[in-house]
Amino acid sequence: GDTVNEDNLPGRTALDNFPLVDGHNDLPHNLYLKLNNTLEGFKFENNLTADAIFGSVDCNCHTDLPRLKQGKVGAQFWVAYVVCSENNAVARTLEQIDVIKRLINKYPDDLQYVKTADGIIDSFNKKKIASIIGVEGGHSIGNKLSVLRMFYELGARYLTLTHNCNLEWADSATADYTNSSNKGLTDFGKKLVLEMNRLGMLVDLAHVSRKVMNDAIDVSSAPVIFSHSSAREVYPHVRNVPDDVLKKVVRNRGIVMVNFFTKFIARDDATIRDVVNHINHIADVAGVDYVGIGSDFDGVSSTPIGLEDVSKYPDLFDLLKKLNPERWTIGNLEKLAGRNFVRVFKEVEKVKASLSSESPAEDILDIINNNHYYNN
Repeated sequence: GDTVNEDNLPGRTALDNFPLVDGHNDLPHNLYLKLNNTLEGFKFENNLTADAIFGSVDCNCHTDLPRLKQGKVGAQFWVAYVVCSENNAVARTLEQIDVIKRLINKYPDDLQYVKTADGIIDSFNKKKIASIIGVEGGHSIGNKLSVLRMFYELGARYLTLTHNCNLEWADSATADYTNSSNKGLTDFGKKLVLEMNRLGMLVDLAHVSRKVMNDAIDVSSAPVIFSHSSAREVYPHVRNVPDDVLKKVVRNRGIVMVNFFTKFIARDDATIRDVVNHINHIADVAGVDYVGIGSDFDGVSSTPIGLEDVSKYPDLFDLLKKLNPERWTIGNLEKLAGRNFVRVFKEVEKVKASLSSESPAEDILDIINNNHYYNN
């Protein structure tokens, strides 16, 4: 058959062929901060750029339906996040899962609730945005594997092992510059990763310390993800992934989904070119099969010039192809957009199927007894 001459096709063509999967959007947290999770007056169907609340400078807000469509977003992880200092973290996380579900249900023509890799493709074929739940921060499970399991039942398909606080069973990236802890992933933390493998829940290593990155990849029987992290070699921030870990991600068959936050990607005056540099570095070290997109929109206080909001992804894909058409063919741009992530998700589902005869883990973390945990 005839091969299409790609030279004249813009990079954004990839986003018409395969769903762009973004690993991390914090709109649900803004719904909590600004509206206390009441959706009655929230006009997601409007462009909110000039909105009194969601368009104001004191709202780190980048998301609405018109701009998501303009940005050709095919699938979005909506994040259930509560602050580390929250005393009722489990209940508050449930509230965030609830507001995500209510948002999806409020816009059935535009959003489709998804819990599987196939669901992403199904939504794309129906021209809807696949909407998946992620839980950000292991503090949300209250040190209980039972709560982890219930979050999975409620549709959460990844857990970010930590946010910015060290936990009893895992250190966060903050430990890498404060030297506050170097325990990595404890026995309980390793059990938790294995339980996530059994459940078919993606292990998200954004936010964790370098040692936890290594420990989790070593113990996991399924591919891992970094839902919103960039390359440490390009910009030396502890939230980014070092080259040695990038090489491990290849062996693990996982994915690093690049974060757009200016303070993670460049010294100052970050632009879309800096994001291109991070994507290309991960492609250099790991290959085009192990990189994706995890913008962190609505969760960051500043965005790069050229990637101001969720409408701008097509410009990024155009620029990648323009600067390096040999590497960034339409096919490889489809990998970056979503094929890599969907492959990871399917492999995680395959591991779940292979572990279907295993019983749920009943390990209990007993903090009173000097952090020893009971393996019943």
